[in-house]
Amino acid sequence: MFKKVLIANRGEIAVRIIRACKEWGIGTVAVHSDVDSDSMHVRLADESVCIGSHQPQNSYLNIPAIISAIDVTGAEAVHPGYGFLSENFKFADMIQKHGIKFVGPSAQIIKKMGDKIEAKKIAKQNGLPIIEGSEGGVESIDKAKSICKNIGYPILIKASGGGGGKGMKIVESEEQLGNMFSLARLEAKKYFGNEEVYIEKYFKKPRHIEVQVMSGKNRTVHLNERDCTVQRKHQKLIEETPSPVLEENIRLDLLEKTVKMVEAIGYEGAGTVEYIYENGKFYFLEMNTRVQVEHPVTEVQTGIDIVKEQIWIAHSGQTALKQSDISARGHTIECRINAEDPSKNFQPSPGIISVCHQPSGFRTRVDGSIFQGCKITPYYDSLICKLICKGRNRTEAIQRTIRSLNEFVIDGIVTTIDLHKKILTHEKFIGSEFDTNWLSKEKFY
Repeated sequence: MFKKVLIANRGEIAVRIIRACKEWGIGTVAVHSDVDSDSMHVRLADESVCIGSHQPQNSYLNIPAIISAIDVTGAEAVHPGYGFLSENFKFADMIQKHGIKFVGPSAQIIKKMGDKIEAKKIAKQNGLPIIEGSEGGVESIDKAKSICKNIGYPILIKASGGGGGKGMKIVESEEQLGNMFSLARLEAKKYFGNEEVYIEKYFKKPRHIEVQVMSGKNRTVHLNERDCTVQRKHQKLIEETPSPVLEENIRLDLLEKTVKMVEAIGYEGAGTVEYIYENGKFYFLEMNTRVQVEHPVTEVQTGIDIVKEQIWIAHSGQTALKQSDISARGHTIECRINAEDPSKNFQPSPGIISVCHQPSGFRTRVDGSIFQGCKITPYYDSLICKLICKGRNRTEAIQRTIRSLNEFVIDGIVTTIDLHKKILTHEKFIGSEFDTNWLSKEKFY
């Protein structure tokens, strides 16, 4: 096994990776910006290196500084977590060329599946249904008009190299197309350095379903699906497993086809294949070539430690899991808790946490990096922790999650805890009668 791993990330995911490394007996190196010097991930790691100032491009996105930290500490592997450089194929390639193991798939696979257009082609070649739309990038408004006329409005313009809702525009009619097309290209250029966009049919009442896979040279297994439909502006808020809307025959078909595609491309590590689901049919959306924010909901449901298995695959090239090992009983729900004020259009809420009491109890887990006295800065993503609760069935999982949310105390900053309480007690959530657009229509805040 590796003797030392450098974690090229911060916050709760860095803490999560450090804990997995410690259970393997692996030494850990935390990298941090100047404002993160007193953070939980720095405190828990065996060593730490400051790699720059608070601006992400000067620290957590600073590839030369991270490579210098690897050289100085003698780390044998790098775990990128999620976000930042986790899906940057140039970073993965550079790490590999330095003789350091990248905990994730090869740079070539990251590049292929990170290009949304290329990923759609690969999915189609491997038997996955894809969303009707352009075959590749769309560069002119005339071509865009022609495609939209063929597939019909509404349509969705998306950045080829992006995600997280950036460079994404819904167009209801041809009159809106010109303006939205230009805006999408500008955003794509700004956020991803690539102005290329593509067009897809827009679904009005979709569910968002994703499949967790673990893959080595020897085999690929799935860890079942997650339902990530509760979203705000394409950002997930609540995840649950199993999906309460999938019929068993559709579910089995989805899992089988996903495994076949992932195996066919020679994938290694943890990955997630995402789908749109509407009217009993699923359509390939994208593949994330990293650990997901919401991986704990699957870990609690299946009892499989995804991060430890990631590290094992990186070390050995093989997964120790067999499909027969994967059994899931009951129902699990995860709530993402952000330092945001829902009453002020989800404005970030930085500050010092004056009181911090986290819930516990039967089948209750909190993943985070917060503690009493810790400082939440305005420079990074507002996610501060995740609450994961399991029940014998969905009803009990909801009850346990509400109980745990009521136990949670975070003072000094505003969080989304109360919003989660409102969502989980809403009749439409309880009845699973919602889609990805639900939150924008209901008056929760």
